[in-house]
Amino acid sequence: MFTLSQEKLVPLGASITTAEIKQQPDLWAETFDLYTKKSREIKEFFLELSTKHDRVRIIFTGAGTSAYVGDTVTPYLKEKVDEKQWELLSIPTTTLVSNPYQFLKSDIPTLLVSFARSGNSPESVAAVQLAGQIVTDLYQVTITCAKKGQLAKRAAGDGNNLLLLMPEKSNDQGFAMTGSYTCMALTALLVFDSLSIEEKSTIVKTIQQMGESVIQREDVIQAIINHDFNRIIYLGSGSLEGLAREAQLKILELTAGKIVTAFDSPLGFRHGPKSFLNEQSLVFVFVSNHPYTRQYDLDMLKEMQQDDFASYICAIEVDGNTNYDGNTFGFGSEAQFVPDAYLALPFVMIGQTVSLLASVKVGNKPDTPSPTGTVNRVVKGVTIYEYQ
Repeated sequence: MFTLSQEKLVPLGASITTAEIKQQPDLWAETFDLYTKKSREIKEFFLELSTKHDRVRIIFTGAGTSAYVGDTVTPYLKEKVDEKQWELLSIPTTTLVSNPYQFLKSDIPTLLVSFARSGNSPESVAAVQLAGQIVTDLYQVTITCAKKGQLAKRAAGDGNNLLLLMPEKSNDQGFAMTGSYTCMALTALLVFDSLSIEEKSTIVKTIQQMGESVIQREDVIQAIINHDFNRIIYLGSGSLEGLAREAQLKILELTAGKIVTAFDSPLGFRHGPKSFLNEQSLVFVFVSNHPYTRQYDLDMLKEMQQDDFASYICAIEVDGNTNYDGNTFGFGSEAQFVPDAYLALPFVMIGQTVSLLASVKVGNKPDTPSPTGTVNRVVKGVTIYEYQ
């Protein structure tokens, strides 16, 4: 797909999605440049916030894939920030809007970090409105791909709302969020991570190389897709569990549910969800770079290998001191130092490519996978009720 001409991609309904998956490593470099240009403003924003309040609740929020951005970055960032000062939560807008009284407190200073591709989803706008209505000391960081979206417009001129726009090309025009997910996740990591700018730069260059490697090895992924399967399962721990959820959503979206999927953590998978496994299952395990967590990921891979039940089991991993001895989509040991939350970016490109190829295999059109209009690129039909 990544080497096909437009003339061949257009009839497949895959020209937009293919290009948007492929361009992500370049977008990450642009995202890093945008961050560095804004770094002083970001530093001043958080310095002012920390001088006003001893403790602030930070809520990462979004809908669908945008919510999974929060699920991906939060576990790692909880390691990196002082939680006596910053309380980190990942709560979807779809939960905040229906249950605001459970998460938004008038007397708790709150920083609402909104992730949004278009910035026009009804729940995204309503979550911001509800937070403003309920929370006395409200601050916002708006991370969005659309400078003309409602969230970006609301942020303009608001000193308590830090607007961080993503690269223009990250505003995916295809149905599925690809570059929007990875660019927003990278921005959140760069903003909240305590690493030095030099360390962040090294990480970004490394994951760019990993992303390019995924594109170059499409044939390896195609060989997996050529297996006989009707189910795909993604497993990952910590930040990689958030990634697993996003990867499984891509399959559901791009195949319009023709291939059923599941996600879990390797430890959680044994507690019932493993019943989902059958002889027509593809299983991908995102293996942690953390040596402690890695043990649990490898144990699950070995267990499923011994079960000899699934059609195909694959470890997605960086070469470490211990590795899976079965089917592996691997990266060199030079990436051992990369934290899992950053690994999620090149790792998800594998999931995106799996979804793209699976969509074509089942006769779907990746750019417009829901021809009936049951599901839309920007959600419609949501009634927002007045909250008293």
